[in-house]
Amino acid sequence: MTIPNRTIFFVSDGTGITAETVGNGLLSQFEGIDFRQIRFPFVDSLEKADDCLVHIREVRQQEGIRPLVIMTMMNPQISAMLRQADALFLDLFEAFIAPMEQELGVRSTHIVGRSHGQSNREYATRIAAVNFALAHDDGVSDADLKNADVILVGVSRSGKTPTTLYLSLQFGLKAANYPLIPDDFERDRLPDTLLPFRDKLFGLTIAPEQLQRIRQERRPDSRYAALDNCRYEVAAAERLMRRAGINWIDTTSRSIEEIAVQLIQAIRRED
Repeated sequence: MTIPNRTIFFVSDGTGITAETVGNGLLSQFEGIDFRQIRFPFVDSLEKADDCLVHIREVRQQEGIRPLVIMTMMNPQISAMLRQADALFLDLFEAFIAPMEQELGVRSTHIVGRSHGQSNREYATRIAAVNFALAHDDGVSDADLKNADVILVGVSRSGKTPTTLYLSLQFGLKAANYPLIPDDFERDRLPDTLLPFRDKLFGLTIAPEQLQRIRQERRPDSRYAALDNCRYEVAAAERLMRRAGINWIDTTSRSIEEIAVQLIQAIRRED
């Protein structure tokens, strides 16, 4: 039986981070389906909702199967407008807030963006962590690594950058990442820059076949993307990490959310 690919919309009157994070966690439970993701953040007016509605209807007509819509929507008028489309709607706020109101005996505020009303200190911490991740992406800078909460190492395109950004944005961790390159494999040891921070290092690895597909999209038909080179780099990186005593996670079939949770659990065990 062939399972059809599906389109999923993440729609929110805010940033959409909650809808996308929870939604991707749900999608990871369904193997064999290629989900095409479309994002509509800040749908906070009927005009924007109408534009989103048009796109949902177009996908339904073009694909001949109803799309999925995961929402975090506080405005009932906007929600009602969107639901005119033929789609499966999953409103995360609706699913959880009503039962909580009943249990607590109190009406929720229904204020858009309330979940982002963090304290100034928490907000500043996350922004600083994001800036740190961007400044220390792919080994661009080795300054201030002593202040990193975690440093990810692995071959190019193994998932280091999105993982560090997710850790910084969602958890406020100062995460750096450093690529392992052919020079490191020839020396068969970690770059000197990383040696003082061995206790902060965690590795990411990936199946060579998956790595080849990712690199092929970036640099088609290059030596960088060749399968034999991907196999060499992955094997060399794992051998290097094993020798250095670095724990690593295989990112091949894991979502960014799953990788981040595993890393946090590992960091806590280290502490």
